[in-house]
Amino acid sequence: MTTPGQQPDRAGSRSLDPHLDRYAARAAGMTASEVRALFAVASRPEVVSLAGGMPNLAALPLESLSDQIAQIVAQEGLVALQYGSAHGLPQLREQICEVMALEGVSGHPDDLVVTVGSQMALDLVTRIFCDPGDVVLAEGPSYVGALGTFASYQCQVRHVVMDEHGLVPEALRAALDAAKQAGQRVKFLYTIPNFNNPAGVTMAVARRSEVLDICASHGVLVIEDNPYGLLGFDGQVYPALRSMDRDNVIYLGSFSKTFASGLRVGWALAPHAVREKLVLAAESAALCAPTLNQLVVSRYLATHDWKGQIKSFQTMYRERRDALLTGLEQHMPAGCTWTKPEGGFFVWMTVPEGVDTKAMQPRAVTARVAYVPGTGFYADGFGSRQMRLSFCYPPPERISEGVRRLAVVLAQEIDLLNTFGPTTSRTLSGPQTPSPDTA
Repeated sequence: MTTPGQQPDRAGSRSLDPHLDRYAARAAGMTASEVRALFAVASRPEVVSLAGGMPNLAALPLESLSDQIAQIVAQEGLVALQYGSAHGLPQLREQICEVMALEGVSGHPDDLVVTVGSQMALDLVTRIFCDPGDVVLAEGPSYVGALGTFASYQCQVRHVVMDEHGLVPEALRAALDAAKQAGQRVKFLYTIPNFNNPAGVTMAVARRSEVLDICASHGVLVIEDNPYGLLGFDGQVYPALRSMDRDNVIYLGSFSKTFASGLRVGWALAPHAVREKLVLAAESAALCAPTLNQLVVSRYLATHDWKGQIKSFQTMYRERRDALLTGLEQHMPAGCTWTKPEGGFFVWMTVPEGVDTKAMQPRAVTARVAYVPGTGFYADGFGSRQMRLSFCYPPPERISEGVRRLAVVLAQEIDLLNTFGPTTSRTLSGPQTPSPDTA
């Protein structure tokens, strides 16, 4: 006899989900992020979280912003609280073009679509270009939210290796040739060229035109996801891929890292014909991005020193990056290596052979430190020796303490490995849905 809400599945056994047989096939690819199950624990104040990619908003002029938001509601409430266009507010689209100009992008406001964060923009792009079974190329490792989106549309992800200078052009050629020989259709290359999430590395300027030429010669679109491009610690701003190729690059941007992530305002800059498809897809997904949020961002750009604010973020995150790198140098056991980012939010660490960072994660949280295991950043289960360490949110002294705790856990793991040998079973992870803890 079944209990209420429990139905037999096809095999005659009991399922806790009575709708199991009703889901679309694409729902099978939707799994939780690596640390979501532990996020309630990791968010406790006694735990140092090196996991989440949350921006530190303490430097924002909150009192001034509060006054501005009140004025928007009082003076423009009939517009701010109403439906808007799926294209986005015209004045905000013009301002976004000014922001992108800092990276050499000369976009037209009409070719820009405002979205609910760049995550929505990526979802819309994947929806209009990818059929089930299509191949998407992505850096290895790659952003967990992108992998989740590709899985939800039943794409096949082929990873392209990176080194300390970003995506390797020779590996891109090899991936494209392998797909062609297998009779597979590659729809686009997804790349985070600046301060990659999760690897922290930046695509060398000399490689950018080569990567674009390779993709153009193979008829493959390029999706450039660039939320961190203005957060270089030495003030250097790298030329956007879009600035080098207007016709074959769709540029995704966001205010989540340079202003306020909770407003969920992002955008896509696309070739004109593609833009029209994106507008139609945005209408079917959400009707429009919230008008109030767009007005808040627009007013902020018009009345605040947003460039100066970005410089203050650069200084703050550089100090935190230095605290993390210093702690790793001081405390990590032999055999560990890590990237040294020149901007952004993340360091990518590789641990000694035999250590499984996903299996170790609960013991780290018990020791009051959290990170994201590397397997979540691959579509094929790789990354068991890697972890992503985020330095954007905790203050430097907390980062230092978190690294010390993590080093103790890792040293204990290595001792167990030396005594009992490596584990013989390993659960492989795959694409996961994004969440604030893995943003």
